[in-house]
Amino acid sequence: MKNFSDGLLTSLEKQLETIYRVDDRPIVHAEKAIKATISTFEELKSFVIKYTFNSKDEEIEFFKNIKPKVASKLIYYNEIYNIEINKPSGSKKVVKKYYVKEQTKLKDFYYSNKDFYKYYRSGSNSLDKKYFLRRKHDIRLTLDSSYFQSDYSFATSHDFKVAQILAHQDLQKYLELKLRKHKINHIISPSQQQNTSALKWTGSKVALVELMYALHTEGVLNNGNLSLNETAKNMEVLFNIELGQFNRIFSEIKKRKTIETTSFLDNLKHNLTKKIQDADEK
Repeated sequence: MKNFSDGLLTSLEKQLETIYRVDDRPIVHAEKAIKATISTFEELKSFVIKYTFNSKDEEIEFFKNIKPKVASKLIYYNEIYNIEINKPSGSKKVVKKYYVKEQTKLKDFYYSNKDFYKYYRSGSNSLDKKYFLRRKHDIRLTLDSSYFQSDYSFATSHDFKVAQILAHQDLQKYLELKLRKHKINHIISPSQQQNTSALKWTGSKVALVELMYALHTEGVLNNGNLSLNETAKNMEVLFNIELGQFNRIFSEIKKRKTIETTSFLDNLKHNLTKKIQDADEK
């Protein structure tokens, strides 16, 4: 199960990166990302419906940690599509107000689900058998009405809520990025604006995360006083890219074989060394 689902998720991540590189316009990007994610989600569902879990722990692991990773992307890109398609055309003040209102919706979700949010974020597992086993729902544990319309062979009472939490974390970053760009437009000169907006990361997100962690570890930004979150936010603005859940990307980097662990940084060093050697020979 884990190998199959990890393979699907890795493939989806690559598809989403390719989609972004080809066209980073939010609406077009979101629309294509939704189609890719739906296809992956359906493939995962078909597999699970036919699969027999080896234990309750394996079933809980799937519905608590695996399925929500895919479902969260579907929620995230659908929200991005709706946010951008409904964005008002008006002054910067109007647009800023619109994005702030969208942030408020995320806060409302948190307050409506704060008990479960705290349970999930704390890493607790005392109620996992009620939350993440199929057909084990408890009406007293704040169920969404949508659950009763779900396919019970591929849903538990709270896996969708986990997916919402993950998606909302990325949405918060997306909206913060939009608002920071708006703020930057007010404080830098037109020539600086042009230079900043023209700078775009065209490599993979994995490569940028590898570089970001290297710079953070070396402490070469702001005398090492920037947190990883702050570093990521600045990278997003500087390179016009959304890093999303960069800590998960870093987890995938750590799983690489030793010889490939820092492949991007190794390539940087190799190519620069070659350029220096070539220059010396001329």
